[in-house]
Parts: sequence; structure tokens; C-alpha cells
Amino acid sequence: MIGRERDFEAAQLDLIVERAQSWFFREQFDDGYFWAELESNATMDAEYLLLTHFLGARDESIWRGVAQDVRNYQRADGSWALYHGAPGDLSTTIECYFALKLAGDSPDAPHLRKAREFVRERGGIARARTFTRIWLALFGEFPWSDLPAMPPELMLLPDRAPLSIYRFSSWARGTIVPLLILMNERPVRPVPRAARVAELWVEGAGPTPARDPIDGAFLALDRALRIYDRFPVHPLRRRALDTAESWILSHQEADGSWGGIQPPWVYSLMALSVRGHSLRHPALQKGLEGMHGRWMIRRPDGTLRVQACLSPVWDTGLGLLALCESGVPRNDAHVQRAAKWLLREEIRVPGDWCVQVKGVEPSGWAFEFENDLYPDVDDTAVVLLALERAGAVDPALRKRAIRWMLAMQSANGGFAAFDKDNTSRLPALIPFADFGEMIDPPSADVTAHVLEALAAFGYQKRNPAVRRALAYLRDQQELEGSWFGRWGVNHLYGTGAVLPALAALGERPDGLALRRAVRWLEERQNRDGGFGETCASYVDRAARGRGASTPSQTAWGLLALVAAGRSETAAAASAALFLAERQRSDGAWDEEEFTGCGFPGYGVGEERGARIREGAELSAGFLIRYHLYRNCFPLLALGRYRSALSVRARGAA
Repeated sequence: MIGRERDFEAAQLDLIVERAQSWFFREQFDDGYFWAELESNATMDAEYLLLTHFLGARDESIWRGVAQDVRNYQRADGSWALYHGAPGDLSTTIECYFALKLAGDSPDAPHLRKAREFVRERGGIARARTFTRIWLALFGEFPWSDLPAMPPELMLLPDRAPLSIYRFSSWARGTIVPLLILMNERPVRPVPRAARVAELWVEGAGPTPARDPIDGAFLALDRALRIYDRFPVHPLRRRALDTAESWILSHQEADGSWGGIQPPWVYSLMALSVRGHSLRHPALQKGLEGMHGRWMIRRPDGTLRVQACLSPVWDTGLGLLALCESGVPRNDAHVQRAAKWLLREEIRVPGDWCVQVKGVEPSGWAFEFENDLYPDVDDTAVVLLALERAGAVDPALRKRAIRWMLAMQSANGGFAAFDKDNTSRLPALIPFADFGEMIDPPSADVTAHVLEALAAFGYQKRNPAVRRALAYLRDQQELEGSWFGRWGVNHLYGTGAVLPALAALGERPDGLALRRAVRWLEERQNRDGGFGETCASYVDRAARGRGASTPSQTAWGLLALVAAGRSETAAAASAALFLAERQRSDGAWDEEEFTGCGFPGYGVGEERGARIREGAELSAGFLIRYHLYRNCFPLLALGRYRSALSVRARGAA
């Protein structure tokens, strides 16, 4: 094996890197950006069908394509799952079953019969998550009165009040505001009798009971709010509903979306409809047109897929970084086009971040084509690092963007994605919040990306912000040696982000933190030389760093090993060889696994202190398959690996 690795290093590494670079050159869009599909799960399709039925905007040709994509996602046991290889998920299966019946599929068809059996075996509708029950209530298939109370007066709370909308994460905030309208108005848009789902109710099955005193306390609060809702007079309700509507209208983006993601988008369109706006209203027109544009993937066979989000800025930042660090010159046309596109995408207007961060000039980058109200720290750090490598950062941009990024540092020294000090756990405890992350606390991976970017601009350990962030990372290291991956799966992602940051800031390769991390990596490297980790590691500690080898996760392992000064070890050579042997002839890699994470489902965004109530199906999580990860991370890792070997060789000479 060692002999093969040495032969590979000498004869093939350059060819592997050049093939991967050529793939990126061919895939670059004319405007300069890189962009690939962001795949999630079939609820995006199902909820599109339900949304357009609710709005009276059903287009049969689109419905046929979207319904077929829902069918394509169904598993052999009749269920639908939230990521590749996951167990079937009850709520996802209910939504897909309902959407296909609405699309005209017969309940006697084999695929729906199997889905129905799966749902009933698991307790039926009564056991579904809150969001699924809301969708059913919108069509008269679940009683509104049995849903948690969410009074619209929440809109009138001061920004710093415990349950102000600004105590929720950016994505939860954008979803909750329109839901306040929907859950107050309780609209019902009937469906044809053939589409009803009464057969999914299981006699005697009820919701999961409260498990601890905290749940009991918040259920008592929910009962109190229900009593308040029954009062004949609510003096502040009209004002609260008007405030919610104004907030929605002011937060629509140029492409018709809200927050650049699917949930706020669909709920905002329905809320505006309930408030009396027709399909001719500019906001609804723009919203539907945008959903039918770039957000909808059209297959040659007529299948249509609705994406949960678009990732061009993230993809371009990672792609540009991979090209630069694999040896493509700064003056190369592909590098310059990508850099110029990213420079045009800098956000120069205030957003929701201003509620917590005062007196800072707007800057930063968002994830999507259009999301000016929500630049995020993670994108900003990666884009800045990529632009620095491309030689495209002038002094004014450097000062403005770094000042904005540093202003987003939380009190504990870490950095979160969208919000500063968004760490109150109260929003995650309300009965409504049984799905997804309700807050946006700092995480090791985002903090590491910030530190790596700062190091590229000359920041050193003695800088107060850097010192606090390093202390945060040291505190976050697990006893086994790894770091949690908030936005990627999982400890391989976190560790693959932290070690390059520590190395960039001059941490010694023989330091304790790096040695513990390297030991953890070497213990988890697969026999084929690769690294892999299943999404189930978010709930199963034994699965951390373990799973079938994938290109993106192997690249994260290799990035960590190179950063830790282990480029000449057998572990690094084996990882590089794994990537080399699995590269396609066109320079790309194949990867079916989901290695990205929207949220793991803890409610609080992090495992520490969370009450984990999921199984491996991750029913409260949202997992992602970035179709570009399998190509950009291997190129980045192999580029850094080659550079490290070259430096070692020159040093030896």
C-alpha cells in the first residue's frame, strides 16, 4: 500500500488536480459564478403542491413534474425519508401522501397503499410534527384548535423581550411571523373528497406526552394562551396583525423569496392571501414567479424539483478557493470572473442583524442570489478568504467587511451564522417548536472559518477577538478530540474546519489539541483510505466519524491532516489515493450521501445541553446534499496536500 501511495504522489497527483480544475472551468457560468443543486427532501415538492392548491394557483403541467419527483423519492417500505440512507419519517410521509392524493393518485395504488400502512403503523396523524399538522389544518384535515397557541401579539413585544421575534433565529423568525397570521385566522381551503386523509388517523393514538417538568410548564403556558384566545376582545390584535403583514411585505427579497429559504416563502404567500391579497398583488406575483424560476430544477424527462434554498455565493466562494489553493494563478480568467462576481454580491444595505449590532457599516455576503437582509458570517468568511487568495480585496473592502464580521462575534467568543448572541433557549421550549432549530448559537465550524480568514489578512493570536475565538474553540473540542459540525456532517466537518484555522494562526503541530484531533481522525479512517460519517451521528455518539467513505468527507479529513502537519503520513496519502482512484474521467466525483446540515433538530442548534428526542430518521432535522461539495472539497484538499508535499520536498532539499 505504501509503495502504491508513493507512486501515486509522484506520477498522478498533478493529473488529478488538473482534471478537477478543468471540470470547474467547464462548469463556470458566464457571469462568473459556480452553482449546483442544493438537494433536501420531498417535503419541498409536497408543500409546493399544497401551497399552490391553497392559493388557487395550480398549474397542471408543473404539478405533473413535481408530483413525479415526489414519487421518485419514495422508499421501498412506502415511506419518505429526510436524507439518503435514513429510516422513513412519519411526518414527511404524511405530507407526501397527502400531496400525491391531491395530485390525483389513487389511494388504492400500490405506492400509496404502502405509504398508508407505514403511517398507520407509527401512530398516524396524531404523532406528526407541528408543521405537518398545520399543513393539514389549512385544508380541514386537522383541527386548528388542537394546535399550539401562537398569539399574533408576539409581534408587539420589544426586541429584547424573552419571546420577541428577534429572540428566534433568522430562519425561524421569517417562518413564525406569517404563521402568526395563519394560526390566528385559521383558514380552511377544502380539498376534493378523494384527496382527504381521514384514513391516516389511528384510533387511540395521541401526541407524545410531556417528558419532563419544563415541557409541562410550557404546556401550561400554552393552555393559558388558549384561554386568552377565547376572550371576546383583543384590543391589540388588529395592530399586531397589521404589524405582521407589514413585516412580511418589507422582508420580501428581489427574487420573490423570504429569507432565501422555502419555509418563510410558502407561509408568507399564504399569510398574504389570508389577509385578502389576490394573486395579482405584486408580492404574490413575484413570489410565485420566483418559485418557478431558478428555484425549480427541470429534468429532461419532465420531472420538476423544488429546492429549499439556492447556494451560488457559497458555491462560488468554495469553488474559487479550491481553484486558487490548487495552483490556478490569480490572473487566470476563470479566477478573475469568479472574483468579480463575488465582489458585486457584497451586501451594502442594513438587515435584521442591525437589531443586535448597532453603528456598523453594512457589508458581508449572503448564501443566495438574493438575500440582502440576511448576510451571514460563514459565507462572508469563506468569500473573504477566497477573494484574498485571488488578490481581489482592496483596503476599503477589507476594512469594511472585516469590521462587520468582527461585530458579529458573540459574547462567548464564538461566531454564529446569522445572528449575534442568539442563545436564549426559551424559543426552543415552546410547544410550537418541535421541528428544526429555533435559535442560532455560535458554532465551531463558523468560528473556525472566521479565524482562517482573519489569519489570511494578518490577524494574529494576540488580537483580542482572535484570542476569544480561540478560547471558544478550545472549549468546544470534544474529549475524544473532534469538533461538532453544525453546518456539515458532522464531526468530520467540524474537525476539518478547525484544524486549518489553528494552523493558519500558527498553532504548533505537536500541540495537545492537534494531537488529540489527529488521533481521532486516524482511529476513524476507513480501510479504503477514505473518511465517512452518517447523518445519524447527530443523535448517535457511536456514529461520530464513522460511515461509508465519501469524497467530501474524505477531503475534510485530508484537510485536517495536512493542517496538522501530517501530509507525509500514510493516513494522508491513503486519503489522497482514495480521492484519486474515485475521480471520474471528466474530473468530477460521485456522491449520493448527504454531507450538509441545515439543522440537526436539537432546537438549540448544538448538541451540548440539547434534549435529543430523535432517532436516526432525524425527524426534527433538515439535512442537505450539496451537489458541488463532492468536487470543490476534494480539489481544495488535494491542492493543499500537493502544496504541503512540495514545501516539504523543498525543505528537505
